[in-house]
Amino acid sequence: MLNIAVFASGRGSNFQSIIDSIKAGEIPAEIKILVSDTQTAGALKRAEREDIENIYINPDHFETKKDYEEELLSILEGVNTDLVVLAGYMRILSPLFVKHFKNRIVNIHPSLLPAFRGLDAQKQALDYGVKHSGCTVHFVDQGMDTGPIIMQAVVPVKQDDSADDLAARILKEEHRIYPESIKLIAEDKITIEGRKVKILKEEN
Repeated sequence: MLNIAVFASGRGSNFQSIIDSIKAGEIPAEIKILVSDTQTAGALKRAEREDIENIYINPDHFETKKDYEEELLSILEGVNTDLVVLAGYMRILSPLFVKHFKNRIVNIHPSLLPAFRGLDAQKQALDYGVKHSGCTVHFVDQGMDTGPIIMQAVVPVKQDDSADDLAARILKEEHRIYPESIKLIAEDKITIEGRKVKILKEEN
């Protein structure tokens, strides 16, 4: 059984999709804790409703980022965390934190990486004029949205799309591939070789 800690800053819809997949018996895992850096995050309310331990930690209460992350690491170790899942967590983790959980932190990004990294990926895609965009689940490394790719999904970009329209279409795919990716990790079906993530195929 995989012990998961989720970090979220916002409404937590990807968090909910993972909860639902675990409850449906699709992922052999347990969410041990939800951590948020935003006191009003919808993810905290979702955790309350699902009876999942949750905590708000204000980064501004710490003198340095190192102090803040040491508190996070202490919490994660306290619940025997195997995998850190970033679900709309709007802070960049330090190289020290990433090294501590090497290949054990995953994130989802609303573009087909390596295209359109960072903030406002949907607007970046529209401004560039691409015909297709999508989302990417990847392991977190020490760069920004640069880690090995686990899974991607493609969505069409329509001529009259706003950034919100495209974001909504991408979000549906996020809710599908994020739980699928975590399921593969929980079932120990993933290996990493350099930049490439290999998925073990079922034996017939």
